Amino acid sequence: SQVIEIPYVVHLMLLVTSILYAACHWSLTLREEQALARGESPPKEEKDDDTAGDDDEEEEEEERPQYETLTSKDAMQFPLLGSASLFGLYCAFKFFDKETVNLIISIYFCLVGVAALTATMGPTLESVGPKFLSKEIKLKHFLPESIGGKSPWIFNVSDIFALMGGIAFNAAYFQSKHWTMNNVLGICFCLQGIERFSLGTYKIGAILLVGLFFYDIFWVFGTDVMVTVAKSLDGPIKILFPRSLVPDATTGKLEMSLLGLGDIVIPGFFLALLLRFDAHNANVNYFPTNVHVSFPKPYFHSALVGYVLGLATTLYVMIVFEAAQPALLYLVPACLGSSLLCAAVRGEMKALFDYSEEEEEEEESKDEADKKND
Repeated sequence: SQVIEIPYVVHLMLLVTSILYAACHWSLTLREEQALARGESPPKEEKDDDTAGDDDEEEEEEERPQYETLTSKDAMQFPLLGSASLFGLYCAFKFFDKETVNLIISIYFCLVGVAALTATMGPTLESVGPKFLSKEIKLKHFLPESIGGKSPWIFNVSDIFALMGGIAFNAAYFQSKHWTMNNVLGICFCLQGIERFSLGTYKIGAILLVGLFFYDIFWVFGTDVMVTVAKSLDGPIKILFPRSLVPDATTGKLEMSLLGLGDIVIPGFFLALLLRFDAHNANVNYFPTNVHVSFPKPYFHSALVGYVLGLATTLYVMIVFEAAQPALLYLVPACLGSSLLCAAVRGEMKALFDYSEEEEEEEESKDEADKKND
């Protein structure tokens, strides 16, 4: 049978673009959570007067959903915290037994991997599997709320199957550390991170990207810290791409190229924000959320094209000079430049900078408007 080899560069570009496209569209569910947090409610069917009062009381008792939003202070501190974590790992590999450090990190990532796989596969099983998988289960617990959350735990049958599959998968990964299993976990981390996290505003996203732009340059070009940690750490913090499926004659291992998850997730946060801005401009309904809905996406598409061009430039420079490259050196100008160019061409620069997903700011603006009306 004929086998067509796909160059690893093409493999890398296609996989990363697919991850970003899927994760950013899944992040549209944040718009519904943000609407609920603002006090909006989905349209309901008409009910009898006797039951309407009871429903209103239940709604008042329910707390508004919380979602993770970055603040400008967080964005400024992020490169400093990232630097401290990176240098801490570097010191651990320098002064302690490498295998012991990797064992501890592997156990941690396997536990987190179970959660990521469960969260990713649970909804998938529910949507494609039999109806009984969508059955809801409530389980009371007696743990403190700070540890176990509110009681009861609410989950579906599909989550149980996904949890069992996640445990089995991570146990197999812990034993084999195969590159394909590493990539599966890395993809799940990317999907869950981008789907559930909001940068809040374009300005905060720009602050974060610019800060990490200098962070990446310093730790890659200025020191050997980034490269040492990336090569030493045996865990799903990177996506691996074999340059050839034929093992090296001397080592017996496949020669790998890698891309850190941060080079996918950080720009992914920014692209997801732009996609939700496109949805806001197109007046896409909050309720119900449909991640497959069609609407104009000029900012998302322009930034995605910019990201692909930036990643292609990174790979080109890396191959030509045969040296590790800080991907954010090319990705940050590409993402920021493409989105600003799109806003300038459309005459929406002010609208882009005014767009906010920060709950506090929106509530304060409402309060000020109410005072003015009074």
